Amino acid sequence: MTDDLDDLRKLLKTAPMPEADAKARAIALAMENYDRLQGSTDAPRSSEDRQSPAAPLNGVRRMLNFLTSRPALAVSTSAAALVVGVMVILPVADLRLPGRASLPVEAPQTATPKTTAPEAADTGLAANTGAAPAELSRTVEADSLSSVAEAEPMADAEVVELAEEAFTLPAAPAGSIADARTRMEAVPEGGAVGYLLPEPTIAPLPEIAQPQLEDTEAYANAPANPVKVTAEEPVSTFSIDVDTASWAVIRSTLNMGVLPTPDQVRIEEMVNYFPYAYAAPEGDQAFASTVSVMQTPWNPGTRLVTIGIQGAMPEVAARPPLNLVFLIDTSGSMEDANKLPLLKQSLSLMLSELRPEDQVSIVTYSGSAGLVLPPTAAKDRATILSSLENLMAGGSTAGAEGLELAYQVAEGMKADGEVTRILLATDGDFNVGIDDPDGLEAYVAKKRETGTYLSVLGFGRGNLDDAVMQSLAQNGNGTAAYIDTLSEARKVLVDQLTGALFPIADDVKIQVEWNPAAVAEYRLIGYETRALRREDFNNDAVDAGEIGAGTQVTAIYEVTAPGSDALLNDPLRYGSAAATETAAAELGFLRLRWKAPGEDASTLVETPITGAEAATDETRFAAAVAGFGQLLQGSVYLNDWGWDEAIALAVASRGEDAFGYRAEAVNLMRLAQVMAAN
Repeated sequence: MTDDLDDLRKLLKTAPMPEADAKARAIALAMENYDRLQGSTDAPRSSEDRQSPAAPLNGVRRMLNFLTSRPALAVSTSAAALVVGVMVILPVADLRLPGRASLPVEAPQTATPKTTAPEAADTGLAANTGAAPAELSRTVEADSLSSVAEAEPMADAEVVELAEEAFTLPAAPAGSIADARTRMEAVPEGGAVGYLLPEPTIAPLPEIAQPQLEDTEAYANAPANPVKVTAEEPVSTFSIDVDTASWAVIRSTLNMGVLPTPDQVRIEEMVNYFPYAYAAPEGDQAFASTVSVMQTPWNPGTRLVTIGIQGAMPEVAARPPLNLVFLIDTSGSMEDANKLPLLKQSLSLMLSELRPEDQVSIVTYSGSAGLVLPPTAAKDRATILSSLENLMAGGSTAGAEGLELAYQVAEGMKADGEVTRILLATDGDFNVGIDDPDGLEAYVAKKRETGTYLSVLGFGRGNLDDAVMQSLAQNGNGTAAYIDTLSEARKVLVDQLTGALFPIADDVKIQVEWNPAAVAEYRLIGYETRALRREDFNNDAVDAGEIGAGTQVTAIYEVTAPGSDALLNDPLRYGSAAATETAAAELGFLRLRWKAPGEDASTLVETPITGAEAATDETRFAAAVAGFGQLLQGSVYLNDWGWDEAIALAVASRGEDAFGYRAEAVNLMRLAQVMAAN
């Protein structure tokens, strides 16, 4: 018997080079030997019944015998050597047969290392397997190897290089099964072969890529208001805004695991989303104003001046009859679950708030517009609900045609002493007819003169056109809201229905004149899209916002006193602030101008801002929300004030929270904080 490893080492040393001519000669010689061996009468020696430690290596001999076949010799001898090596190595790693003694193994090895040239020449295959040749001894048929060994010899260095390439296995990944098998544990004779499992490791967290919304959404916004020098521009004028769409869009975006983009953030709509305990108007006043002053949370050198307006709430029984046209987008873009299906559920909620004498009509538009439900008494809820339920989405978006038909239906529903409103429910994707904002503004502004106001409800994400929605609502003397959940639908269409549909004051404008002796700089937080020129305040022909029954409006200024370390502008060399002794005691002067519904002349109310007005939990919570909005925008005015401070302020000033809106705000702040940290 000869040692099979010695024979394999000789085989490797005499293996032919992989060049084309050497390969051809080797194949020719192999074919000659094959023909010669066909006449041999030697029977193959069977060892299948041997009870020896090497018995499991019978497969090696069978494979080597197979190498004498014509198909096997058609491949290069170097490939044959690689197969033999793999067949020898792999059974050793898993060898433990029932009823037979375990094979002794060397000390634990790492992934099979390459050997240097001298090591390969001296030890052959054993240098790569880690097993002693004597322990792997096996009788190999001499004539089975002879046909291969007679091939053209190679240089020793070439054999070593080939052996290194053939028997060096790639390192297994740490923690894999292959890695565990290559780390064998030595055991006493007669024991079981075990494996050293890899050390437990904690895989690093993968880098989390935030999901991205489709980039077809469009938002109506403008750059944040800058700090203004009072001596240069002492008067600030803007139209009030009672929309709340931005807050719901921000909530929807955060709940999708994405931080809102700055253009989605309109701080005044975030602040105005929440109810506040402002003083109610007295007598027959349409509304009352409340002013408070507090130190700015994010800048100890400035103060926040909060102006709150509370509208009067008439008795529900005293309100006039309502003519309501549902203008519903049923185009193909509305088929998602958070669009038309949610829309139908939402409009169903508000039916319980209507009185029997109110009327409802439904107009839809997709490829074209159509009247789905003619004017129907609100008491006939079954008919209205059936018409809503049967709506299906499909086709293009003929929004202009739908608007035109809705105004025609609304005109036919009017009667003296009644209120007529169109409620447009859409994702804002207008693509047929008048689709530019200027054309829509002009059309809707003209129609509002007839007394029919337009409000807008937005649904869905992906192609939400907030810019169109805002344009329609502002020019239609209505409000804009975004519905992302059924709870939001209840808030807008049930809790705030009266305020959204029954105005108590039109064209409401706010103007604040700041006293240069007490305020050197100021900044209006939000209302960028509602700015008016100073001369527009006294011009009753200029349109402004509306206040509905029971509606609240909040505006916040950040002001800086002369000489404060927080001043951002240097004083003018030739400018001076002349102020009387009385005026020096005031921070500013608040002016409110509005029209009663249907009137052409406005009413003016003026109130001094002394700076002594006390802050409350209501105004502190409003400040926390304003800070939240600025954090989302990446404002440069917050200094080191961050998420922890915003959350702490909101929690400390949460106060009464009957509907859980403020608790939700705190949770959204925490969610945004985590996302911002990533």
